Amino acid sequence: MDFLPVFMNVKGRKCLVVGGGKVASRKVFMLLRAGAAVTVVSPELCQDLEIRKNEAEIIHLPRGFEEGDLQDCRLVIAATNDETVNRTVSELAQQKGIPVNVVDAPDLCSFIVPSIIDRNPVQIAISTGGASPVLARLLRSRLETFIPSAYGRLARLVESFREKVKTKFSSSDEIRTFWEQILEGPVADNLIAGKDKMARELLENAVENAQAPAERGEVYLVGAGPGDPDLLTFRALRLMQQADVVVYDRLVSQGVLDLVRRDAECIYAGKERNKHTLPQESINALLVRLAKEGKKVLRLKGGDPFIFGRGGEEIETLTAENINFQVVPGITAAAGCSSYAGIPLTHRDYVQSCMFVTGHLKDGTINLNWKAIAQPNQTVVFYMGLHGVEELCKQLVKHGLPDTTPAALVEKGTTQEQKVHIGNLKTLHEIVEQNNVKAPTLIIVGEVVALHDKLNWFIPENTEA
Repeated sequence: MDFLPVFMNVKGRKCLVVGGGKVASRKVFMLLRAGAAVTVVSPELCQDLEIRKNEAEIIHLPRGFEEGDLQDCRLVIAATNDETVNRTVSELAQQKGIPVNVVDAPDLCSFIVPSIIDRNPVQIAISTGGASPVLARLLRSRLETFIPSAYGRLARLVESFREKVKTKFSSSDEIRTFWEQILEGPVADNLIAGKDKMARELLENAVENAQAPAERGEVYLVGAGPGDPDLLTFRALRLMQQADVVVYDRLVSQGVLDLVRRDAECIYAGKERNKHTLPQESINALLVRLAKEGKKVLRLKGGDPFIFGRGGEEIETLTAENINFQVVPGITAAAGCSSYAGIPLTHRDYVQSCMFVTGHLKDGTINLNWKAIAQPNQTVVFYMGLHGVEELCKQLVKHGLPDTTPAALVEKGTTQEQKVHIGNLKTLHEIVEQNNVKAPTLIIVGEVVALHDKLNWFIPENTEA
């Protein structure tokens, strides 16, 4: 180990930064976040540091470095583009026993600044000993996805009960076991899910009874997005790795399923038109049964669970059965598919509003408020409308839209099988027949569709040259 990892308290203490450029600005920002009193020595300041000076966040000495600047310093950072100045700062600081860091010069450093994951008060420092700062940043970005932002709140909650816990147990081993159960059980789960009040109540009861709460089954209602696994949220990825059982729909892509915990049981819930492997009522009952068995159940739904995903019906049942659940939003098909097709849903030169519409109702009919839908200067996105595309176009024209209104079909959007078919309300149903367009396909109607040719940026691998 080339450097001893140490977390230093610099609150209210003088910290010197020599240099006034962008690199120095990044170091100043870090020191200010830690509560340091920052002095910057530099003939000139970059714009960011100039703003900080004007807002009295830093003290600026508008000149070159002098040995007296080191007086009363807790630490020093040299960030100039002059190697001689940087070396001088390093030598003088080390002579006085002041920790010094010289940016991009490990040989001149008595300490180095790690890449940091900040979940205050939880902090994780990653260092390569100055060998490769870029590698440290890459490692940090990987770890960021697995460490919930709520860990800071969790640490503060635990801290507030530490003294009480010490009075409840007779040995350090018992205290350690208690906290392990708390941090791996329902208290942590509820807090990470945003249920801070419930987490505190559970912890209060646990401390009072000197016993951690028992594990309970739970349902994670997670939006899997429109297909591309890179569009999953951090929270979705974490819960996908925690699940004991996965109940998933047809619209969940294989790429997303590949990220689920390997040993989880997977149950296919189907959901094709007029061909449901499991009826919705059976899915609701399945989620309840699995959770009551004490399992962590991942309900994985394409797109967003609350946008034509029937997530509301499922959590109604869970609530009635007193089942714990979390809801994780996903990128809905309208946002994902339109973006990957180069069709902005809103654009101030073309539209003033956007509407999401389901292409069929619960009883299979198309009975919509066509007057509200067929408005000029509006983008309309039809979910599950492929089967009735001819009737959709006919009704839009009947209620006032020109048959020349641009329209698009985005087939298997955001995936490497994506195909975008452009037409208008007059030709769209013919395009479906001629190209044998299959579900899942999103229909976009509006003048913004005309931007596809100019803004089409996503070229799937299987696209013919």
